[in-house]
Amino acid sequence: MDSDLITALRLRNVNVVSTGEAQMLSRSDEEQLQWAYDHQRVIYSFNARDFYRIHTNFIEKKQEHSGIILGFQNYSIGEQMRRILRIIATKSAEDMKNQVEFLSAWGE
Repeated sequence: MDSDLITALRLRNVNVVSTGEAQMLSRSDEEQLQWAYDHQRVIYSFNARDFYRIHTNFIEKKQEHSGIILGFQNYSIGEQMRRILRIIATKSAEDMKNQVEFLSAWGE
């Protein structure tokens, strides 16, 4: 996640942890999703293909995750922030459990 986006979200009191801060940069996507579940975190990624596949595998195996938000790199930092904040304002942590949300669905 871009450091400017992290800063923007933190300025709006969103509790954000980057993969670097969590020391998960060298870990697989599956390990990152498991870490997020263990720490009650939702994953935000541009890696839609892999994380959607992993989500599907988790659901098929009845394995839980805390939720995934999939974005696209063509959104500005401000647009990503606005859409993420809309999701946060609309969906609880419980609502996000085992769900995938596409940032593209959260525009105005």
